[in-house]
Amino acid sequence: MNPIAQKVLIACDSSKSLMDFRGKLVEAIAHQHKVHVYTPGALPAHFREKLNLMRVEIHEIELEGGSVSVFSDLRYIIQLYKLMKKIRPDVFFPYTVKPVIYGTLVAKICGIKSITPMLTGLGYNFTSTSQKKLVSNITRGLLKFSLAQNKSLKIIFHNKDDYQTLLQHKIITTRHQAFIVNGSGVDLDHYIYTRPDVENISFLMVARLINAKGIQEYYEAAKNIRSRFPDIQFKLIGAYGSNVDTISDELYAKIACGDVVDYLGEVDDVRPYIRDASVIVLPSYREGMPRSLLEGMAMGRAIITSDSVGCRETIDADTAINGFLVPVKNIPELISKMEFYLHNRTAIHTYGVNGLAFARRKFDVHLVNAEMLKIMQLN
Repeated sequence: MNPIAQKVLIACDSSKSLMDFRGKLVEAIAHQHKVHVYTPGALPAHFREKLNLMRVEIHEIELEGGSVSVFSDLRYIIQLYKLMKKIRPDVFFPYTVKPVIYGTLVAKICGIKSITPMLTGLGYNFTSTSQKKLVSNITRGLLKFSLAQNKSLKIIFHNKDDYQTLLQHKIITTRHQAFIVNGSGVDLDHYIYTRPDVENISFLMVARLINAKGIQEYYEAAKNIRSRFPDIQFKLIGAYGSNVDTISDELYAKIACGDVVDYLGEVDDVRPYIRDASVIVLPSYREGMPRSLLEGMAMGRAIITSDSVGCRETIDADTAINGFLVPVKNIPELISKMEFYLHNRTAIHTYGVNGLAFARRKFDVHLVNAEMLKIMQLN
């Protein structure tokens, strides 16, 4: 280990996201520094093995990341405080909303010298149509309190719109140290290009089954297309479970019956499904930087997504078109762009190649991680 190695504590709300989205970053940090991870739930054996090989120390805790549970949250805070006092990290890196709010507060109390929270997206808390006003208002208030300006604090965003949103809501000010990176990046050696099938066209959406991801819009568009083009396939991958913004039981029942959309649940590896898909779709209301689109682009897939925060960053408007932006919640426009690919099949291949080139330029995980290490002063 490097003689000037530092202790880095990473806090997240999902062991899956830790390895799937941040695995390469953890590896890059652990190459020169001592890494501790504070992660909820029972860590799967293959993730534990990878972390052990990196000599990462694992600290597990229960946390209901997407739901409201006071007792779960209090337990998370208390155990994080005890852990932080014990290991005294030089750098604390929390990501996603709950670890950012609670972790940043605890790190300030413990006097951690470098606190680098990363907001991977603001989610339904900042969508104009949020139906969970009380929860959203509480979250905004906690964010403002937690992110109060501090010389140790550097805030990392996945897109400039989220930064502007927090400024507009007076949660942060221009005096804060703020940095914008291109999402979590995508490993181009792991997500390898394959030529899309343009003869048997299929659409794929990868997202949790929550309203803000545009699940209803995808389902309705698929229903419309299949009524006229019954051979076209629509697939959906993603977890369905406890979250304050989970889709209705009625919509879930329609999806699960399989008449319109082939629902595959949560999978360990999306690559075979991207390989089988022609076009990747994500009509989300708001994202940080949508991972499913980056993975699709890396594998050479054309995309359709919303003209919304985070999503619009994945469309190359300047060099070579790689897909389409549609207005949020606009089902007719979503249908129209799906039909475009049905009638212009060569565009599926062309746009996919353009998307891969865009991913190489902007979203390569090694480029993103180099920037992250620089921000955390670990390079």
